[in-house]
Amino acid sequence: MGLPEGEPANLRLALPVDGDVIPAEVPAVLVAPEPALTALAEWAPRPDAGESVHAWSRIAAALRRGAPVDELGLPTAGHAALGLDGTTIWSAKAAVDAARRSLTAEGIALRPYQRAGVAWLQAADGGGVLADEMGLGKTVQAIALLAARRAGPHLVVCPTSLLGNWARELAKFAPEITIGGHEPGSVELISYGRMRSAAERLAAIAWDVVVLDEAQQIKNPDSQTARAARTLDARLRVAMTGTPVENRLDELWSLLAFTNPGVLGTRVRFRRRFATAVEQRRSSAAAVRLHEIVGPHILRRRKTEVAPELPPKLEVTVVCRMTAEQERRYRASMDDAFRDGLGSGIERRGRILALLTRLKQICNHPEPTAEQLDGRSGKLDRVTEMLAEIADNGDRALVFTQYRETGEMLGRHLGAPFLHGGLSLPAREELIRRFQEDDQAPPVLILSLRAAGFGLNLTRATHVVHYDRWWNPAVEDQASDRAHRIGQTRAVTVHTLLTERTLEETIAELHAGKRDLAGIATGETRTIEKDLAKLSDERLREVLEPGARR
Repeated sequence: MGLPEGEPANLRLALPVDGDVIPAEVPAVLVAPEPALTALAEWAPRPDAGESVHAWSRIAAALRRGAPVDELGLPTAGHAALGLDGTTIWSAKAAVDAARRSLTAEGIALRPYQRAGVAWLQAADGGGVLADEMGLGKTVQAIALLAARRAGPHLVVCPTSLLGNWARELAKFAPEITIGGHEPGSVELISYGRMRSAAERLAAIAWDVVVLDEAQQIKNPDSQTARAARTLDARLRVAMTGTPVENRLDELWSLLAFTNPGVLGTRVRFRRRFATAVEQRRSSAAAVRLHEIVGPHILRRRKTEVAPELPPKLEVTVVCRMTAEQERRYRASMDDAFRDGLGSGIERRGRILALLTRLKQICNHPEPTAEQLDGRSGKLDRVTEMLAEIADNGDRALVFTQYRETGEMLGRHLGAPFLHGGLSLPAREELIRRFQEDDQAPPVLILSLRAAGFGLNLTRATHVVHYDRWWNPAVEDQASDRAHRIGQTRAVTVHTLLTERTLEETIAELHAGKRDLAGIATGETRTIEKDLAKLSDERLREVLEPGARR
Protein backbone atom coordinates (compact mmCIF):
# COMPACT_ATOMS: atom_id res chain seq x y z
CA MET A 1 0.00 0.00 0.00
CA GLY A 2 2.98 2.29 0.36
CA LEU A 3 1.93 3.65 3.78
CA PRO A 4 4.45 3.95 6.61
CA GLU A 5 3.31 2.04 9.68
CA GLY A 6 1.80 4.19 12.43
CA GLU A 7 1.58 7.41 10.41
CA PRO A 8 -1.79 8.90 9.36
CA ALA A 9 -2.35 9.00 5.60
CA ASN A 10 -5.14 8.84 3.07
CA LEU A 11 -5.95 5.33 1.84
CA ARG A 12 -8.14 4.29 -1.08
CA LEU A 13 -10.80 1.81 0.12
CA ALA A 14 -14.09 0.38 -1.10
CA LEU A 15 -16.95 2.14 0.73
CA PRO A 16 -20.76 2.06 0.50
CA VAL A 17 -22.08 5.30 -1.02
CA ASP A 18 -25.75 5.80 -1.92
CA GLY A 19 -26.40 2.10 -2.22
CA ASP A 20 -23.28 1.31 -4.28
CA VAL A 21 -19.77 0.23 -3.26
CA ILE A 22 -17.20 2.54 -4.85
CA PRO A 23 -13.50 3.39 -4.35
CA ALA A 24 -13.00 6.40 -2.05
CA GLU A 25 -10.18 8.17 -0.18
CA VAL A 26 -10.38 7.90 3.62
CA PRO A 27 -7.97 8.86 6.43
CA ALA A 28 -6.25 5.77 7.86
CA VAL A 29 -3.34 4.53 9.92
CA LEU A 30 -1.52 1.36 8.88
CA VAL A 31 -0.72 -1.07 11.71
CA ALA A 32 0.99 -4.45 11.63
CA PRO A 33 -1.52 -7.32 11.26
CA GLU A 34 -0.27 -9.42 14.18
CA PRO A 35 -0.85 -6.89 17.00
CA ALA A 36 -4.02 -5.58 15.33
CA LEU A 37 -5.67 -9.00 15.19
CA THR A 38 -4.45 -9.85 18.69
CA ALA A 39 -6.07 -6.70 20.04
CA LEU A 40 -9.32 -7.42 18.20
CA ALA A 41 -9.38 -11.02 19.44
CA GLU A 42 -8.86 -10.00 23.07
CA TRP A 43 -11.26 -7.07 22.94
CA ALA A 44 -14.80 -7.43 24.31
CA PRO A 45 -16.90 -4.85 22.42
CA ARG A 46 -19.78 -3.18 24.22
CA PRO A 47 -23.21 -4.61 23.34
CA ASP A 48 -24.15 -1.35 21.64
CA ALA A 49 -21.03 -1.35 19.42
CA GLY A 50 -21.57 -1.56 15.68
CA GLU A 51 -22.16 -4.84 13.88
CA SER A 52 -18.80 -4.53 12.08
CA VAL A 53 -16.88 -4.26 15.37
CA HIS A 54 -18.48 -7.41 16.76
CA ALA A 55 -17.90 -9.28 13.46
CA TRP A 56 -14.21 -8.40 13.31
CA SER A 57 -13.75 -9.38 16.95
CA ARG A 58 -15.24 -12.82 16.21
CA ILE A 59 -13.11 -13.18 13.05
CA ALA A 60 -9.89 -12.22 14.87
CA ALA A 61 -10.62 -14.66 17.70
CA ALA A 62 -11.25 -17.47 15.23
CA LEU A 63 -8.05 -16.66 13.33
CA ARG A 64 -6.04 -16.74 16.55
CA ARG A 65 -7.49 -20.16 17.46
CA GLY A 66 -6.90 -21.49 13.95
CA ALA A 67 -10.62 -22.20 13.66
CA PRO A 68 -12.45 -22.21 10.31
CA VAL A 69 -13.28 -18.67 9.27
CA ASP A 70 -15.66 -17.32 6.70
CA GLU A 71 -17.12 -13.84 7.05
CA LEU A 72 -18.76 -14.65 10.45
CA GLY A 73 -21.43 -12.06 9.91
CA LEU A 74 -19.21 -9.34 8.42
CA PRO A 75 -21.48 -6.80 6.67
CA THR A 76 -20.63 -7.12 2.98
CA ALA A 77 -21.48 -3.58 1.89
CA GLY A 78 -19.09 -1.98 4.34
CA HIS A 79 -16.20 -4.39 3.96
CA ALA A 80 -15.72 -5.07 0.29
CA ALA A 81 -12.01 -5.19 -0.53
CA LEU A 82 -10.47 -2.89 -3.10
CA GLY A 83 -8.06 -4.65 -5.44
CA LEU A 84 -4.47 -3.41 -5.62
CA ASP A 85 -5.19 -1.91 -9.05
CA GLY A 86 -7.25 0.70 -7.18
CA THR A 87 -10.46 0.05 -9.11
CA THR A 88 -11.46 -3.63 -8.87
CA ILE A 89 -13.81 -4.36 -5.94
CA TRP A 90 -13.80 -7.82 -4.38
CA SER A 91 -16.17 -9.35 -1.85
CA ALA A 92 -15.86 -8.88 1.91
CA LYS A 93 -14.46 -12.40 2.13
CA ALA A 94 -11.29 -11.16 0.38
CA ALA A 95 -10.56 -8.89 3.35
CA VAL A 96 -10.89 -11.83 5.73
CA ASP A 97 -8.69 -14.01 3.52
CA ALA A 98 -6.03 -11.27 3.51
CA ALA A 99 -6.09 -11.17 7.32
CA ARG A 100 -5.67 -14.96 7.48
CA ARG A 101 -2.73 -14.92 5.07
CA SER A 102 -1.02 -12.17 7.04
CA LEU A 103 -0.85 -14.52 10.03
CA THR A 104 0.45 -17.52 8.10
CA ALA A 105 3.11 -15.75 6.01
CA GLU A 106 6.74 -16.71 6.61
CA GLY A 107 8.96 -14.31 8.51
CA ILE A 108 10.62 -12.63 5.52
CA ALA A 109 11.08 -8.90 6.10
CA LEU A 110 8.93 -7.23 3.48
CA ARG A 111 7.83 -3.69 2.86
CA PRO A 112 4.08 -3.04 3.19
CA TYR A 113 3.49 -2.98 -0.56
CA GLN A 114 5.48 -6.23 -0.91
CA ARG A 115 3.33 -7.92 1.76
CA ALA A 116 0.29 -6.73 -0.15
CA GLY A 117 1.78 -8.18 -3.34
CA VAL A 118 2.32 -11.59 -1.72
CA ALA A 119 -1.27 -11.55 -0.45
CA TRP A 120 -2.48 -10.66 -3.95
CA LEU A 121 -0.55 -13.59 -5.42
CA GLN A 122 -1.95 -15.95 -2.80
CA ALA A 123 -5.47 -14.83 -3.66
CA ALA A 124 -4.95 -14.99 -7.44
CA ASP A 125 -7.44 -17.33 -9.08
CA GLY A 126 -5.10 -19.80 -10.75
CA GLY A 127 -2.42 -17.24 -11.48
CA GLY A 128 -1.49 -13.66 -12.19
CA VAL A 129 1.07 -11.29 -13.67
CA LEU A 130 3.26 -9.48 -11.15
CA ALA A 131 4.20 -6.46 -13.25
CA ASP A 132 5.69 -4.13 -10.64
CA GLU A 133 8.08 -1.57 -12.05
CA MET A 134 11.67 -2.72 -12.17
CA GLY A 135 13.47 -2.41 -8.83
CA LEU A 136 10.49 -2.95 -6.50
CA GLY A 137 11.49 -6.45 -5.44
CA LYS A 138 9.43 -8.89 -7.49
CA THR A 139 11.90 -11.69 -6.69
CA VAL A 140 11.57 -11.38 -2.91
CA GLN A 141 7.78 -11.30 -3.22
CA ALA A 142 7.89 -14.54 -5.21
CA ILE A 143 10.22 -16.14 -2.65
CA ALA A 144 7.86 -15.16 0.18
CA LEU A 145 5.03 -16.77 -1.77
CA LEU A 146 7.02 -20.01 -2.25
CA ALA A 147 8.06 -20.06 1.43
CA ALA A 148 4.43 -19.79 2.55
CA ARG A 149 3.29 -22.74 0.43
CA ARG A 150 4.42 -26.26 1.30
CA ALA A 151 1.80 -28.29 -0.57
CA GLY A 152 4.03 -29.40 -3.41
CA PRO A 153 7.20 -28.73 -5.40
CA HIS A 154 7.71 -25.36 -7.04
CA LEU A 155 9.33 -24.46 -10.36
CA VAL A 156 11.16 -21.20 -11.16
CA VAL A 157 12.12 -20.47 -14.76
CA CYS A 158 14.44 -17.55 -15.49
CA PRO A 159 17.16 -16.46 -17.95
CA THR A 160 20.42 -18.36 -17.52
CA SER A 161 22.13 -15.20 -16.28
CA LEU A 162 19.75 -15.04 -13.28
CA LEU A 163 20.07 -18.62 -12.02
CA GLY A 164 22.88 -17.67 -9.65
CA ASN A 165 20.96 -14.65 -8.40
CA TRP A 166 17.87 -16.78 -7.65
CA ALA A 167 19.97 -19.34 -5.77
CA ARG A 168 21.55 -16.59 -3.65
CA GLU A 169 18.23 -14.88 -2.93
CA LEU A 170 16.57 -18.17 -1.93
CA ALA A 171 19.46 -19.00 0.41
CA LYS A 172 19.27 -15.50 1.91
CA PHE A 173 15.51 -15.12 2.39
CA ALA A 174 14.27 -18.71 2.65
CA PRO A 175 17.14 -21.05 3.60
CA GLU A 176 14.64 -23.72 4.62
CA ILE A 177 13.67 -24.21 0.96
CA THR A 178 15.56 -27.02 -0.77
CA ILE A 179 16.83 -26.20 -4.25
CA GLY A 180 16.42 -29.25 -6.45
CA GLY A 181 14.25 -32.30 -6.05
CA HIS A 182 10.47 -32.52 -6.12
CA GLU A 183 9.53 -32.81 -2.46
CA PRO A 184 6.84 -30.54 -1.03
CA GLY A 185 8.27 -27.08 -0.51
CA SER A 186 11.33 -27.64 -2.71
CA VAL A 187 12.18 -25.49 -5.74
CA GLU A 188 13.61 -26.51 -9.08
CA LEU A 189 15.51 -23.68 -10.81
CA ILE A 190 15.88 -23.91 -14.58
CA SER A 191 16.60 -21.63 -17.52
CA TYR A 192 14.16 -20.98 -20.35
CA GLY A 193 16.35 -23.02 -22.66
CA ARG A 194 16.23 -25.96 -20.27
CA MET A 195 12.45 -25.59 -19.97
CA ARG A 196 12.14 -25.98 -23.74
CA SER A 197 14.37 -29.05 -23.93
CA ALA A 198 12.77 -30.72 -20.87
CA ALA A 199 9.19 -29.67 -21.65
CA GLU A 200 7.76 -33.19 -21.62
CA ARG A 201 9.33 -34.07 -18.26
CA LEU A 202 8.26 -30.82 -16.64
CA ALA A 203 4.70 -31.09 -17.95
CA ALA A 204 4.32 -34.47 -16.24
CA ILE A 205 4.95 -33.01 -12.74
CA ALA A 206 2.14 -31.55 -10.63
CA TRP A 207 3.71 -28.28 -9.48
CA ASP A 208 2.27 -26.17 -6.70
CA VAL A 209 3.64 -22.85 -8.00
CA VAL A 210 5.36 -22.10 -11.29
CA VAL A 211 7.13 -18.74 -11.52
CA LEU A 212 8.36 -17.31 -14.82
CA ASP A 213 10.87 -14.55 -14.11
CA GLU A 214 11.49 -11.98 -16.86
CA ALA A 215 8.35 -13.41 -18.44
CA GLN A 216 8.71 -11.25 -21.53
CA GLN A 217 10.60 -14.36 -22.71
CA ILE A 218 7.17 -15.83 -23.59
CA LYS A 219 5.76 -12.67 -25.20
CA ASN A 220 5.68 -14.35 -28.63
CA PRO A 221 2.75 -16.80 -28.29
CA ASP A 222 3.97 -18.82 -31.28
CA SER A 223 7.45 -19.41 -29.86
CA GLN A 224 8.58 -22.80 -28.56
CA THR A 225 9.24 -21.14 -25.18
CA ALA A 226 5.66 -19.88 -24.82
CA ARG A 227 4.21 -23.20 -25.98
CA ALA A 228 6.33 -25.12 -23.46
CA ALA A 229 5.25 -22.78 -20.65
CA ARG A 230 1.58 -23.34 -21.42
CA THR A 231 1.97 -27.12 -20.98
CA LEU A 232 3.08 -26.80 -17.34
CA ASP A 233 0.65 -28.12 -14.72
CA ALA A 234 0.44 -25.95 -11.58
CA ARG A 235 -2.03 -24.83 -8.93
CA LEU A 236 -0.69 -21.28 -9.22
CA ARG A 237 1.08 -19.71 -12.19
CA VAL A 238 2.98 -16.45 -11.77
CA ALA A 239 4.53 -14.40 -14.57
CA MET A 240 6.91 -11.64 -13.43
CA THR A 241 7.84 -8.84 -15.79
CA GLY A 242 8.39 -5.12 -15.56
CA THR A 243 7.23 -4.72 -19.17
CA PRO A 244 3.95 -6.62 -19.67
CA VAL A 245 3.54 -5.03 -23.11
CA GLU A 246 6.49 -3.89 -25.22
CA ASN A 247 5.26 -3.87 -28.81
CA ARG A 248 2.00 -5.75 -29.46
CA LEU A 249 -1.14 -6.72 -27.59
CA ASP A 250 -0.43 -10.32 -28.58
CA GLU A 251 2.25 -10.18 -25.85
CA LEU A 252 -0.44 -9.52 -23.25
CA TRP A 253 -2.50 -12.42 -24.57
CA SER A 254 0.54 -14.71 -24.36
CA LEU A 255 1.22 -13.80 -20.71
CA LEU A 256 -2.37 -14.39 -19.64
CA ALA A 257 -2.63 -17.57 -21.72
CA PHE A 258 0.01 -18.90 -19.31
CA THR A 259 -1.23 -17.42 -16.01
CA ASN A 260 -5.01 -17.45 -16.59
CA PRO A 261 -5.83 -19.63 -19.59
CA GLY A 262 -9.11 -18.67 -21.24
CA VAL A 263 -9.62 -15.30 -19.56
CA LEU A 264 -8.98 -13.51 -22.87
CA GLY A 265 -10.53 -16.22 -25.02
CA THR A 266 -8.87 -17.74 -28.05
CA ARG A 267 -6.15 -15.79 -29.79
CA VAL A 268 -8.31 -15.35 -32.90
CA ARG A 269 -11.18 -13.94 -30.84
CA PHE A 270 -8.82 -11.72 -28.84
CA ARG A 271 -7.35 -10.25 -32.01
CA ARG A 272 -10.77 -9.59 -33.49
CA ARG A 273 -12.25 -8.13 -30.29
CA PHE A 274 -9.32 -6.15 -28.89
CA ALA A 275 -6.07 -6.17 -30.86
CA THR A 276 -7.54 -4.83 -34.09
CA ALA A 277 -9.80 -2.35 -32.32
CA VAL A 278 -7.05 -0.92 -30.10
CA GLU A 279 -4.04 -1.16 -32.42
CA GLN A 280 -5.61 -0.12 -35.71
CA ARG A 281 -8.77 1.84 -34.82
CA ARG A 282 -7.41 3.22 -31.51
CA SER A 283 -10.75 2.42 -29.87
CA SER A 284 -10.84 3.84 -26.35
CA ALA A 285 -13.92 1.75 -25.53
CA ALA A 286 -12.11 -1.47 -26.45
CA ALA A 287 -9.06 -0.39 -24.40
CA VAL A 288 -11.24 0.32 -21.35
CA ARG A 289 -13.02 -3.02 -21.67
CA LEU A 290 -9.70 -4.84 -22.02
CA HIS A 291 -8.40 -3.16 -18.87
CA GLU A 292 -11.54 -4.20 -16.99
CA ILE A 293 -10.92 -7.82 -17.96
CA VAL A 294 -7.19 -7.99 -17.29
CA GLY A 295 -7.14 -5.63 -14.27
CA PRO A 296 -7.83 -8.33 -11.65
CA HIS A 297 -5.06 -10.52 -13.12
CA ILE A 298 -2.23 -7.96 -13.42
CA LEU A 299 -0.61 -6.16 -10.49
CA ARG A 300 1.25 -3.11 -11.74
CA ARG A 301 2.78 -0.66 -9.25
CA ARG A 302 5.28 2.12 -9.76
CA LYS A 303 8.09 3.34 -7.53
CA THR A 304 6.52 6.76 -7.11
CA GLU A 305 3.35 5.12 -5.77
CA VAL A 306 4.69 2.53 -3.33
CA ALA A 307 8.35 3.37 -2.64
CA PRO A 308 8.45 7.10 -1.96
CA GLU A 309 11.58 6.52 0.12
CA LEU A 310 13.57 5.83 -3.07
CA PRO A 311 15.85 8.73 -4.00
CA PRO A 312 14.94 10.61 -7.18
CA LYS A 313 15.89 9.53 -10.68
CA LEU A 314 17.06 12.48 -12.76
CA GLU A 315 16.91 12.12 -16.54
CA VAL A 316 19.21 14.23 -18.72
CA THR A 317 19.54 14.28 -22.50
CA VAL A 318 23.09 14.99 -23.64
CA VAL A 319 23.16 16.32 -27.21
CA CYS A 320 26.34 15.44 -29.11
CA ARG A 321 27.60 16.89 -32.37
CA MET A 322 29.05 14.75 -35.13
CA THR A 323 32.63 15.22 -36.19
CA ALA A 324 33.25 16.07 -39.83
CA GLU A 325 34.22 12.43 -40.44
CA GLN A 326 31.00 11.13 -38.88
CA GLU A 327 28.86 13.55 -40.84
CA ARG A 328 30.59 12.66 -44.09
CA ARG A 329 30.08 8.91 -43.51
CA TYR A 330 26.48 9.37 -42.33
CA ARG A 331 25.48 11.37 -45.43
CA ALA A 332 27.40 8.98 -47.73
CA SER A 333 25.54 5.98 -46.29
CA MET A 334 22.24 7.77 -46.86
CA ASP A 335 23.17 8.69 -50.45
CA ASP A 336 24.32 5.15 -51.26
CA ALA A 337 21.16 3.56 -49.84
CA PHE A 338 18.72 5.80 -51.65
CA ARG A 339 20.70 5.85 -54.90
CA ASP A 340 20.71 2.06 -55.09
CA GLY A 341 17.03 1.88 -54.09
CA LEU A 342 15.43 0.21 -51.09
CA GLY A 343 13.20 -2.17 -53.02
CA SER A 344 9.79 -3.28 -51.80
CA GLY A 345 8.14 -5.78 -49.47
CA ILE A 346 10.40 -7.95 -47.30
CA GLU A 347 13.47 -6.84 -49.25
CA ARG A 348 12.69 -3.20 -48.41
CA ARG A 349 12.32 -3.93 -44.71
CA GLY A 350 15.64 -5.81 -44.66
CA ARG A 351 17.49 -2.99 -46.41
CA ILE A 352 15.98 -0.35 -44.12
CA LEU A 353 16.96 -2.35 -41.03
CA ALA A 354 20.53 -2.66 -42.35
CA LEU A 355 20.61 1.10 -43.02
CA LEU A 356 19.31 1.92 -39.54
CA THR A 357 22.00 -0.25 -37.96
CA ARG A 358 24.74 1.33 -40.07
CA LEU A 359 23.60 4.88 -39.25
CA LYS A 360 23.34 4.22 -35.50
CA GLN A 361 26.82 2.71 -35.44
CA ILE A 362 28.24 5.75 -37.25
CA CYS A 363 26.66 7.90 -34.54
CA ASN A 364 28.62 5.83 -32.01
CA HIS A 365 31.95 5.96 -33.86
CA PRO A 366 32.91 5.90 -37.55
CA GLU A 367 35.56 3.18 -37.01
CA PRO A 368 35.23 1.44 -33.61
CA THR A 369 37.98 -1.11 -34.30
CA ALA A 370 40.60 1.52 -35.14
CA GLU A 371 43.65 2.05 -32.96
CA GLN A 372 43.12 5.83 -32.95
CA LEU A 373 39.67 6.63 -31.46
CA ASP A 374 40.03 10.14 -29.99
CA GLY A 375 38.66 13.11 -31.89
CA ARG A 376 36.67 11.04 -34.40
CA SER A 377 33.34 10.73 -32.58
CA GLY A 378 31.58 13.60 -30.85
CA LYS A 379 29.70 11.09 -28.71
CA LEU A 380 32.81 9.19 -27.58
CA ASP A 381 34.64 12.42 -26.75
CA ARG A 382 31.67 13.69 -24.72
CA VAL A 383 31.13 10.46 -22.76
CA THR A 384 34.86 10.31 -21.96
CA GLU A 385 34.65 13.77 -20.40
CA MET A 386 31.48 12.90 -18.46
CA LEU A 387 32.85 9.66 -17.04
CA ALA A 388 36.13 11.29 -16.01
CA GLU A 389 34.17 13.87 -14.02
CA ILE A 390 31.98 11.17 -12.45
CA ALA A 391 35.05 9.17 -11.39
CA ASP A 392 36.77 12.30 -10.02
CA ASN A 393 33.72 12.85 -7.79
CA GLY A 394 34.09 9.34 -6.36
CA ASP A 395 30.93 8.03 -8.07
CA ARG A 396 30.33 4.99 -10.25
CA ALA A 397 28.57 4.63 -13.59
CA LEU A 398 26.93 2.03 -15.80
CA VAL A 399 27.23 2.51 -19.58
CA PHE A 400 24.77 0.60 -21.79
CA THR A 401 25.13 -0.10 -25.50
CA GLN A 402 23.20 -2.41 -27.81
CA TYR A 403 26.25 -3.29 -29.94
CA ARG A 404 28.99 -5.75 -28.99
CA GLU A 405 31.55 -3.91 -31.14
CA THR A 406 30.73 -0.58 -29.45
CA GLY A 407 31.00 -2.18 -25.99
CA GLU A 408 34.43 -3.57 -26.80
CA MET A 409 35.53 -0.17 -28.12
CA LEU A 410 34.35 1.57 -24.93
CA GLY A 411 36.05 -1.06 -22.79
CA ARG A 412 39.40 -0.53 -24.55
CA HIS A 413 39.14 3.25 -24.57
CA LEU A 414 37.96 3.65 -20.97
CA GLY A 415 39.88 0.75 -19.41
CA ALA A 416 36.60 -0.65 -18.09
CA PRO A 417 35.19 -4.20 -18.05
CA PHE A 418 32.43 -5.13 -20.51
CA LEU A 419 29.56 -7.39 -19.39
CA HIS A 420 27.95 -9.10 -22.41
CA GLY A 421 26.14 -12.29 -23.33
CA GLY A 422 29.30 -14.06 -24.45
CA LEU A 423 30.73 -14.24 -20.93
CA SER A 424 30.37 -17.36 -18.81
CA LEU A 425 28.07 -17.17 -15.80
CA PRO A 426 30.97 -17.19 -13.28
CA ALA A 427 32.71 -14.40 -15.21
CA ARG A 428 29.55 -12.29 -15.23
CA GLU A 429 29.01 -12.76 -11.49
CA GLU A 430 32.61 -11.85 -10.74
CA LEU A 431 32.29 -8.60 -12.74
CA ILE A 432 29.15 -7.72 -10.80
CA ARG A 433 30.69 -8.61 -7.44
CA ARG A 434 33.78 -6.48 -8.09
CA PHE A 435 31.74 -3.49 -9.23
CA GLN A 436 29.46 -3.69 -6.20
CA GLU A 437 32.01 -4.58 -3.51
CA ASP A 438 35.61 -3.90 -4.59
CA ASP A 439 36.76 -0.31 -4.03
CA GLN A 440 39.76 -0.99 -6.28
CA ALA A 441 37.61 -2.03 -9.26
CA PRO A 442 37.17 0.43 -12.16
CA PRO A 443 34.36 2.93 -11.44
CA VAL A 444 32.76 2.31 -14.85
CA LEU A 445 31.04 -0.87 -16.01
CA ILE A 446 30.10 -1.28 -19.69
CA LEU A 447 27.02 -3.46 -20.26
CA SER A 448 25.18 -4.99 -23.18
CA LEU A 449 21.64 -3.58 -23.18
CA ARG A 450 20.05 -6.93 -23.96
CA ALA A 451 22.31 -9.21 -21.90
CA ALA A 452 22.42 -7.03 -18.76
CA GLY A 453 19.32 -4.87 -19.01
CA PHE A 454 17.33 -6.92 -16.51
CA GLY A 455 17.65 -8.91 -13.31
CA LEU A 456 20.84 -7.29 -11.97
CA ASN A 457 21.26 -5.26 -8.79
CA LEU A 458 23.94 -2.61 -9.33
CA THR A 459 23.05 0.00 -6.73
CA ARG A 460 26.70 1.02 -6.28
CA ALA A 461 26.22 3.13 -9.43
CA THR A 462 24.70 6.59 -9.16
CA HIS A 463 24.97 7.36 -12.88
CA VAL A 464 23.57 5.46 -15.87
CA VAL A 465 24.62 6.33 -19.43
CA HIS A 466 22.73 5.17 -22.51
CA TYR A 467 25.41 5.42 -25.18
CA ASP A 468 23.04 4.60 -28.06
CA ARG A 469 19.27 4.59 -28.48
CA TRP A 470 16.85 1.64 -28.52
CA TRP A 471 13.51 1.99 -30.29
CA ASN A 472 11.56 0.83 -27.24
CA PRO A 473 11.93 3.08 -24.17
CA ALA A 474 10.82 0.23 -21.86
CA VAL A 475 14.10 -1.57 -22.60
CA GLU A 476 16.10 1.51 -21.65
CA ASP A 477 14.02 1.95 -18.49
CA GLN A 478 14.76 -1.62 -17.43
CA ALA A 479 18.46 -0.98 -17.86
CA SER A 480 18.31 2.27 -15.84
CA ASP A 481 16.59 0.40 -13.04
CA ARG A 482 19.68 -1.76 -12.48
CA ALA A 483 20.81 1.21 -10.36
CA HIS A 484 17.52 2.91 -9.41
CA ARG A 485 15.92 0.18 -7.33
CA ILE A 486 15.25 -0.88 -3.74
CA GLY A 487 18.56 -0.64 -1.89
CA GLN A 488 19.66 2.56 -3.63
CA THR A 489 20.23 5.39 -1.14
CA ARG A 490 21.43 8.16 -3.44
CA ALA A 491 19.91 10.00 -6.39
CA VAL A 492 20.52 8.35 -9.76
CA THR A 493 21.20 10.42 -12.87
CA VAL A 494 20.35 8.85 -16.23
CA HIS A 495 22.28 10.41 -19.13
CA THR A 496 20.90 9.66 -22.58
CA LEU A 497 23.29 10.54 -25.40
CA LEU A 498 21.71 11.89 -28.59
CA THR A 499 23.54 12.75 -31.79
CA GLU A 500 21.90 15.82 -33.31
CA ARG A 501 20.58 15.91 -36.87
CA THR A 502 20.45 12.09 -37.07
CA LEU A 503 17.87 9.35 -36.67
CA GLU A 504 18.58 9.46 -32.91
CA GLU A 505 16.53 12.67 -32.83
CA THR A 506 13.68 10.76 -34.49
CA ILE A 507 13.91 7.98 -31.90
CA ALA A 508 13.69 10.56 -29.11
CA GLU A 509 10.54 12.03 -30.69
CA LEU A 510 8.92 8.59 -30.92
CA HIS A 511 9.64 7.59 -27.33
CA ALA A 512 7.02 9.73 -25.63
CA GLY A 513 4.14 8.06 -27.46
CA LYS A 514 5.46 4.59 -26.74
CA ARG A 515 5.80 5.33 -23.03
CA ASP A 516 2.13 6.29 -22.83
CA LEU A 517 1.01 3.02 -24.41
CA ALA A 518 3.36 0.62 -22.65
CA GLY A 519 2.65 2.21 -19.28
CA ILE A 520 -0.98 1.05 -19.08
CA ALA A 521 -0.23 -2.55 -20.12
CA THR A 522 -3.04 -2.45 -22.67
CA GLY A 523 -1.52 -0.41 -25.47
CA GLU A 524 0.55 -1.26 -28.48
CA THR A 525 2.86 0.23 -31.00
CA ARG A 526 3.78 -1.51 -34.20
CA THR A 527 7.36 -2.39 -34.97
CA ILE A 528 9.12 0.82 -35.95
CA GLU A 529 11.04 -0.81 -38.79
CA LYS A 530 7.75 -2.02 -40.27
CA ASP A 531 6.27 1.46 -40.09
CA LEU A 532 9.35 3.02 -41.66
CA ALA A 533 9.20 0.54 -44.53
CA LYS A 534 5.77 1.92 -45.45
CA LEU A 535 7.07 5.46 -45.94
CA SER A 536 7.99 6.84 -49.32
CA ASP A 537 11.71 7.26 -49.98
CA GLU A 538 11.36 11.03 -49.67
CA ARG A 539 9.55 10.87 -46.33
CA LEU A 540 11.92 8.16 -45.02
CA ARG A 541 14.92 10.34 -45.79
CA GLU A 542 13.36 13.20 -43.81
CA VAL A 543 12.93 10.86 -40.83
CA LEU A 544 16.50 9.55 -40.94
CA GLU A 545 18.07 12.93 -41.67
CA PRO A 546 16.05 15.38 -39.53
CA GLY A 547 18.61 18.13 -40.16
CA ALA A 548 17.30 18.35 -43.71
CA ARG A 549 14.02 19.77 -42.35
CA ARG A 550 15.74 22.82 -40.85
